[in-house]
Order: sequence, then C-alpha cells, then structure tokens
Amino acid sequence: MSTLPKSLLLSFIVGLMALQTPLVAQKQKASPAKATETKADTGKFDREYALEATMLGYFAPDGARNPTLKANKGDKVRIKITNGELMTHDISLEKLGLKSKVILEKGSSTSINFVAKESDTYFCSVPGHRAAGMVGSFEVVEGNVNEMTVAGQLAMKDGKPLNLNFETGTLKDWTAKGDAFTNPLLSEDPSPVHEKDMKIGFDGKYFLSSGGNKNYKATGALTSAPFKVTQPFAAFKVSGGALADTRVELVLAGTDSIIYHITGQGRATLQPAVVDLQKYLDKDIFIRIIDNETGISQIPYIADDKWAHINFDEFLFYPSRPEFPNELKQKDIIILPPLDPVLNAGLSGEKAAAAMTPPKGFKVTLAASEPEVVKPIAFTIDAKGRLWVVEGHTYPVRAPEGQGRDRILILEDTNGDGTLDSKKVFAENLNLISGIEVGMGGVWLGSAPNMLFIPIDPKTDKPAGPEQILLDGWGLDDTHEVLNSFRWGPDGWLYGTHGVFTNSVVGKPGTPVADRAKINGGVWRYHPTLQKFEVFAEGSSNPWGIDFNDYGHPFITVCVIPHMYHVIQGARYQRQAGKHFNPYTYDDIKTIGDHVHWLGERGPHAGNFRSAAAGGGHAHAGAMIYLGNSWPKEYRNEIFMNNINGARMNIDHFEKKGSGYVAQHRPDFLAMNDSWSQWLNFKYDASGSVWAIDWYDKNQCHSPNPDVHDKTMGRIFKITHENDKWVKVDLTKASDMELVNYQLNDNDYYVRQARTLLQERGPNKKVHKALKEMLAKNPDVTRKLRALWTLHVTKGLEDKDLVELLGNENEYIRSWSVQLLTEDKQVSPEALKKFTEMAQNDQSAMVRLYLASGMLRLDPAQRWDVVNALMQKEEDKDDHNLPLMVWYAAEPLAALDMKRALQMAEKAKLPKILPYTIQRVAAIGTEDSKKVLKELNDKLGKMHSHENHESQMLIGKVLDEK
Repeated sequence: MSTLPKSLLLSFIVGLMALQTPLVAQKQKASPAKATETKADTGKFDREYALEATMLGYFAPDGARNPTLKANKGDKVRIKITNGELMTHDISLEKLGLKSKVILEKGSSTSINFVAKESDTYFCSVPGHRAAGMVGSFEVVEGNVNEMTVAGQLAMKDGKPLNLNFETGTLKDWTAKGDAFTNPLLSEDPSPVHEKDMKIGFDGKYFLSSGGNKNYKATGALTSAPFKVTQPFAAFKVSGGALADTRVELVLAGTDSIIYHITGQGRATLQPAVVDLQKYLDKDIFIRIIDNETGISQIPYIADDKWAHINFDEFLFYPSRPEFPNELKQKDIIILPPLDPVLNAGLSGEKAAAAMTPPKGFKVTLAASEPEVVKPIAFTIDAKGRLWVVEGHTYPVRAPEGQGRDRILILEDTNGDGTLDSKKVFAENLNLISGIEVGMGGVWLGSAPNMLFIPIDPKTDKPAGPEQILLDGWGLDDTHEVLNSFRWGPDGWLYGTHGVFTNSVVGKPGTPVADRAKINGGVWRYHPTLQKFEVFAEGSSNPWGIDFNDYGHPFITVCVIPHMYHVIQGARYQRQAGKHFNPYTYDDIKTIGDHVHWLGERGPHAGNFRSAAAGGGHAHAGAMIYLGNSWPKEYRNEIFMNNINGARMNIDHFEKKGSGYVAQHRPDFLAMNDSWSQWLNFKYDASGSVWAIDWYDKNQCHSPNPDVHDKTMGRIFKITHENDKWVKVDLTKASDMELVNYQLNDNDYYVRQARTLLQERGPNKKVHKALKEMLAKNPDVTRKLRALWTLHVTKGLEDKDLVELLGNENEYIRSWSVQLLTEDKQVSPEALKKFTEMAQNDQSAMVRLYLASGMLRLDPAQRWDVVNALMQKEEDKDDHNLPLMVWYAAEPLAALDMKRALQMAEKAKLPKILPYTIQRVAAIGTEDSKKVLKELNDKLGKMHSHENHESQMLIGKVLDEK
C-alpha cells in the first residue's frame, strides 16, 4: 500500500476504516481546527501519557484502547499522540477546549499540555473520528494513580505446574497441528517475526506466536493438556489479529463446549484477558489457540493482512477477579468475520463456467471469451435478440480526443447452442463508453463528458451517420461513477444512474451553467424525441444497475451503503457522501432492504471477502428484475444483482408495504467460485434465458491507475433453465398489431421491445383503439399498465383520458395516471381539483405517494391544497416514504407564505413537518420570518404539551442562530 499515491491511499483508508461512523463523507478532507491549539512546553510534567492514534482508537504502550488517563488535581499533564497510520488525527479535551495541531503522516506527533483541574473527555475532533471510536476519559483522582493486582498461580496437573507460560522453552503439555506452531516460541522483544517498532510486553523468558507479522500466512491449532479449574478466575495475555479465525478458546473437557473465546485487537502488545470461571470450579478444561486465517488479500494493490496471527502468554488462576489497567475485553474488540473460501482464480472461460454452482435445473454456458470479447463494460439486447456489447479498452482514463479505443460489438447466437458465433463491429475508436442502449433509430451511449447518439442503418448494421453529442457536462471526477446502466423505462424515457463522487452539470451543448441540471448521485432520464433531460431522483452511492418491476416501479442497486432502493420520482436518498443540492432537505429516504450483504462491525469495506453467509460484501453491479417466462415462478419479480467481492449473484424479494416495498434477503442464486469474476450486468432474452457480461480481472476494486486492470480478458455467459426453449426473433418485422399483442406476452422482453418499436413508429389510430380496449377490459392490472404505458409513448392519451383514469378502481392505474398527468409539469384545474380530492379521500398509500411526487413537478403555488391534505394522513406517519416526500413537496411553500405554511404544519399529522417548517422559515432570515416565529412561539406557550415545548425550544434555537 505504501506505493500508492498519497491521495488514493487516503481515499481508500477513509473508506476502509469508516467503522460505525454515521455517513461520514469518505473522500472529505478534515476540517481545520477552530479551537485554541496548545503551545509547546519544554518544562517537566507530573504525568506524561504517550498514545498511538488510529481510526480504531487511541492506544497506550501497554495495548489499552482509549485508556482512562489519571492524574491528581493540580498535576501538570502532557498527552502526546503519535500517528499510527496515514490519516488526519488530533487530540482534544472537551471541557478545557484544548486542541492539538492536526497530524497526517504516519509517525508524526503532537501533544496537549494542561493542569489537571477536573475530569474530562479526550477525543479526535476530525469529523467522524469521535463517532468511529477515538474517544476516552481523563480522570482527576485522589491518592495513588497506579493500581496493583494480586499474584496469579499456574494451573496444576498431577501435582506439577503445567507449561502454560512456556517457561520450559518447549511445547511440553501442548499438542500442535498445522504449520503455524512449528517454531512458535520467541524470547525477544520486539520479536524477530514482528516489526521493530512493535512492543510485545511478554512475561518471563518466552511467549508464543502463530507466525507474527512475517509468517502470518501459516495456519494451525495448539491445544493444551486438560486441567482442573481450581480458582474462580483466570487471566492470560493475548494479542494479534482482530479476526474470527485468530483466537484463544477455553474449552470444557469431554464436551468440546467453548466456554470463553477472545481474539487480539490488531496490535502486537500482549494484554490480559480475564475469565470468570466460577461456574466451572473443579471441572476440567483445556486451552485451544487457533490460527485459521491466512490474511492473503484478493486485491492486488491492497496489502495482505499481517495481523492474521495470534500471540499468547501466561495463563494464571486468581482467587478473586484481578484488575488490570490494560485489560482486553471482548466488547472493545471489533472483530472481522472469517475469510470466505473462494475455490478458484484466473480460470479459462470454459473452466470458469464449469466451476459455477447454479441451482438445480440451471446451467451456465460460456458464450464468448477473450480474445473474441475483451473487457465488456456494458451491453444491451436488441429487438432481434442480439447482444450489443461495449468493450471498455479506454477505462479508467479518458483518452485524448480522437484516441479512444472502445468499440461496440454486435454478437449473436445463430443456432441456439449458447455460443455467440456471429460477431460484427458496429463502431470503433470510441472514448470511455460506460453505458449503452439501442432503440428509437440508434445507439445511445455514455461517453463522459458527453452522452452520444449514433444512428443505425438497419440494412448494414453500421452507423447511418456521425455520432451526435446530445448532452455534455458529465463529470470525470471518478470514472467508475459516471453515467451508466442505460435502460428504457415504461414511460418511453431513457433511464440511467450516476455516482456520488462524480459531479456533473448536464445540458445540451452550449447551454449556460445556470440552466443545466446538477447530479452527483442518483437516477436521471432523457426523452429521445422531446430531447429533455431530468434528474429523476437524487442520492445513494454508486448505483450500477436499474430495472423496473411488473408495475413499472424502478429499483437501483448500490455499493458501500445499504444496497437497495425503490426509486420515486423527485425523491432524495441516503448518500454515501456529500450533501443534497437542496439545503432544506433535512433528512433523506433510506434503504428498503431489511438486510445488508456484509458481516461484522467494522463497516462495509471490512466485510468484503468475509461475508458469504450474508451475501458476499458491499459492492454490487447490475440489476435485473426477472420477468422472463421460463424460469420457475419463485424468480419472477425478484431482483438479481452481482456481488462483486462475494463472486455470487444475490437475490432480493420485494414485499409490498405501505406506499412502497421492503426488500428481503433470498438465498444467493449462483456462486461463481472464482475471485476474478466480475459480472457487471445481465438481462433476459426472448427465450427467458439470461446473458451476463463478466469484466474478468484479478483486481476487484476500482482504481484510476490503468496498470492495475488486466485489459486482455473478458467473458459473456448464458444462464439457462431446463424449461428454456431457444427462439430466433426479429420484432422489427412485426406488424403494428402484432406489437400490440406482444403487450400481453408473459415474457417482458417482448413487451419492452414491442413498446419501444411502437414508440419509434409513432401514433396509429388502430394501435390506440386496441390498446384502449386492453386497458379497459383486460382483467390483469399488469396488462392494463402495459396498455397505458404504450398509449402514452405513442401519444394515444389526452389529459381527459388520464383524469378519467384517476377514478379507476386499481391503485396502480390511479398512481400512474398521476405521474403521466404531471409529465409536462403543468396540469389543468380539473386535474388539480381531482388531485386534492384524492389526497383527502384515496385509501391507497401508493396513490398518495404519487401525489406527493407529482406535486414536486408543479409550481409551488399550485401545491397548497394537495400538500395540506397529505399532511393530515395520520395513517402515513410511519410510512417509509410519505413523510419525507410530503416534506419535499411542502418545503418551497414557506417562501411563498410563511404564516400559512406554519399554520398548515401545526395541523400536520406526519412527523417532523412542524420542526422542519420552523427551520425553513428561520432560514429565510428576514425580520418578517422572525416575527412569525415569535408569534408561533407565543401561541404554543399557551398550549401546554410536550410537542409544543420541543417546538418552542427549536424556535428559540433557530432565532438565536439568526
């Protein structure tokens, strides 16, 4: 890791060590110190403490994490910290308001000096670090600062002391397995198998290590002879990795029942662990020291974990509980789960397919591999069943203009054997292509800083003209978070996703900055004929997958933060980093998942490669809601995503709840059993089978360094079920009425392709008549919706039709009618009146969600009545989406009429509406805003309730700030 550029290493370390910090911006620099920095003092000190600073905490020389520092009143105290990593740290005292200078480099030091007057708290003031665990206590005490402990006794067997402290210089009384304990006894400090700056602190002449930091790859176990528990307490010294598979166990003899276990905490210094054995007096136990952890990293530019070892010394019995100032307690250790067993790496395409373990009835076929296809970064399937595949040769650095090396291949299986035996090159010399979709006469491409369109000559499968720049201003800050995952939506718009660490200001070429749309995380859409661009929803992290369920609801899969989001137009979602563009957002909508795919308590990055039981890790690519017609029914409407670190396909199941969904964990669909596997996306075809592109690479994490990525490999696989029957299709030859009938097909491949073809062909009265009959008479709501969407994209609906549908018996039809009516960001008085009635009376939370979303598209002056009605719905107070969506719609009203907005908020039954409105009015910052808040404060003072008291406190606070 030391060979990495400092900026990249800092970014990685912050992400890796974020621990339990609530949404720390992982690439944000530390804020400069604002408190008084202490000055150097060369005088003598009564108490001097030296601590090592890391994101895991402050560590004393004896290994204690965040030790309690003590002094007598009046003592002159110095606390010095030395940086244990490349990271910004400082040390501050809360009550005294002291702050050291900020240090960055590993090994650099700083200190604070003060006179002990009262007990205090020391902590790191860099944003997020205190919450991550860099905090401890300073205590002013009377009398002796240092504590003493009673002497311990060695365990006995047959009247002789057992060799549980290794002072015989041998492994007498122990049995070893594996190679970790071949030569485990050491007598130097620092030891020859640890780094020179590591103090072990062992007792007597010897201590034991399963390899130290040099031989950490060795594994094995060491088991003591059984012995009787003769005292109620015991203690032993332990250090090494905070890893589930580097541990010490106390085991009840004869039962193999583990009565106590502990790991190290990622440090070399031995610390005492105390065990309460009162329940086991006079019973036989034994000690088992385990090292099953190799520490071998699966990412080329991330170093192995040298803490994959365990150190042990000095097991003793005690008559009463011993007290040690540096006692190691289980609750203070943040343990990593065991490494997932991944059987293979660097396989050929054929062997990679054979190594996978799909469910019964399924098989995986290698469809294409290097050199026929290299670095497939995006793909789509056209109306002829062919794959359009982007080879990402340029990634991760955009080439100088004219020097791009990406190309688009058209691949086809001509005989149904699962092999892509036909290959055409559609276009070459493209630059940093990250997304592709086909339809509406051409190819749509993400090529940051541009979005491109290349018209297709259908007779030759060649470009019918030069590439066109439709939009520019897409950012290049982080090239694995640029515009991606293109997919046609049911409403005829082209949808895509975008990551949080890339800042884009999007518009048509030549558009002034003030008229452009900003996005740095979220979902966007572009209309192919109206040439309009919109941010559909903002937030999340780095989504690299979007798809729509049978009801047209979009979902995205993301990385680092919890992985699953139901995407609502106008919504603002939890962000991995950064702030929402609207400063009055105040809170955002969280994941719908009831689970995450990583394990452990050291954050999502630390769970990678250690989370098979949960799904494999935090990084996801691709999103496919299976709506084919040949796989078993339990897979329909389930969302599939690739877990890159876990080398497996995860499945989530959507359960409808309130206005939206809960995403529940389902057993993983497929294990690749290959650590180089990196499926980026997958889609089903006309036969119901699924095609998947694999960016096959030893490196599993993004790096801006091109040399990290192997540019010679790539695969495409086909997943089939025994029910799948290959069909050769060409929907471009279908008549208009045949395309209409495809809206009834059980396989959504036909539905989507036919809808896009009808959209491209334009309005047709016969088509409209047939679709309206389907909408009116088909008993299946999903078929009604398909008719509705196709009428919309072919311009077969007037506003009066949609207003009439607002009274439909089905909540999905009513909901979509709201969205389609507000497409143009303006509605008729009749529609607005109907919206108000629905907000007051409609029994569907989903309809109310669409109304809140629709209000975000209308001029704020038109929203009052609908928003007011939505605020009164007490049944929505615990809904996942509605309280915040209603707030987003209500927020601009404060700027129109402060008094009316506050009066409306007072009556609201939804949570947080009143406090948010108070904050929003205060933010206006005028004398009038202060006046209306004071009037509200007086009014609330006459109405005694807990809620009113909290509102009064908030008013007082915001007025003081102004």
